[in-house]
Amino acid sequence: MRIFVMRHGQAQSIAPSDLSRELTSDGQDEAEIMAKKLVDQKQHFDAIFVSPYVRAQQTAKIVKNILSTATTLTTLEFITPEDSAKQMHNYIDVAFIDNPQANVLIVSHMPLVCYLVEEFTCGQHAPLFETASIAVIDYDISAAKGQLISHTAPTSF
Repeated sequence: MRIFVMRHGQAQSIAPSDLSRELTSDGQDEAEIMAKKLVDQKQHFDAIFVSPYVRAQQTAKIVKNILSTATTLTTLEFITPEDSAKQMHNYIDVAFIDNPQANVLIVSHMPLVCYLVEEFTCGQHAPLFETASIAVIDYDISAAKGQLISHTAPTSF
């Protein structure tokens, strides 16, 4: 299976709460750049999981719209900035046991996105995530271990 871990696009620095921070226009552009890269790579997703925070929701919606996919965005309350990567790992292992060839996109936040890479690769050093960057993990669900195969940021084009 392939697991795509994406950090949300650039967000406002000031908002009534961290939960309500919205994407800036640059953040929207970053999400669009990365979504177009996924289209160019002919990527498809069997599932798209997204944090409930506004900036992650906005990023995921941009990606979904540009991919023109019917895949539903599934909001998971346990993939916010300070949540447990292990919980997401367990969730993936259970949810996709019968679909080990699935492609999954997870849209979340720092520092969780780094922890997710480390968790799914059993401690492989995780890259620092620029806004809207995507790490791709080739994940063997039967072994519960993956390998980081790429990490791309909007500024690397």
